[in-house]
Amino acid sequence: MKHIQLFIILTALLFSGSIAQGAIVTKTISYNDDGVGLQGFLAYDNALKGKRPGVLVVHEWWGLNDYARKRATQLAGLGYVAFALDMYGKNKVTDHPEQAKEFSKQVTKNVKFWQKRALAGLAVLKKQSVTDSSRIAAIGYCFGGSTVQQLAYSGADIKGIVSFHGSLIPPVEAAVKQTKAKFLICHGASDPFTTPEALQAYITAMNASPIDWKMAIYAHAKHAFTNPDADKYGLKALGYNRNADRRSWEDMKQFFNEIFSN
Repeated sequence: MKHIQLFIILTALLFSGSIAQGAIVTKTISYNDDGVGLQGFLAYDNALKGKRPGVLVVHEWWGLNDYARKRATQLAGLGYVAFALDMYGKNKVTDHPEQAKEFSKQVTKNVKFWQKRALAGLAVLKKQSVTDSSRIAAIGYCFGGSTVQQLAYSGADIKGIVSFHGSLIPPVEAAVKQTKAKFLICHGASDPFTTPEALQAYITAMNASPIDWKMAIYAHAKHAFTNPDADKYGLKALGYNRNADRRSWEDMKQFFNEIFSN
């Protein structure tokens, strides 16, 4: 009888998520940059002991939504401390392309401001008691992919960045001199936002720099290929690609194993 009761209790806990997800701690963290109130999302596995590498997550141009939080939670499940930062301001999230474009434009129109806003989120991740601040990476999606490139060009003390379907930003001479991070660029072969000429120009510029970089190009993948909701926005340039999503995540994990083992 006791065995039956124990089975019932364990089954109830399992379906409630208390066992499967009980070790993953998530919480919102309020911070600010130049007086602008920001609110990020922290996730880590509380069952692990000691400090572990941190991964900064930068959202798409829609703002800090559930998709970015999901990725942070997935990273926590891999054993990292993940912090999904806020590039726009508390509660500035949208599903409308024109508003998203305006939100992102307000950040990207000034490169120094763009980098500074990303650095503010990085500072939050680094100061967490469970974060090994000597082993930090940053990943970003679309707008976030461009943002992590800019973060690297700022000279941030991070091991590497992963850009998922982000616009490609060739390095300028001043940025190259201070860039410490290794690059993994995950790019869709059918991304209409990047012309073949722009892609080749980026490759040429990166090859001319001392940056340690790698690009993975995924067949038939449009912009936003990692986001299962990409097709719901009604933009022809966007589209989810299951194979590219899976392969790019595996490429990221291999990249992290490399940069965090040194």
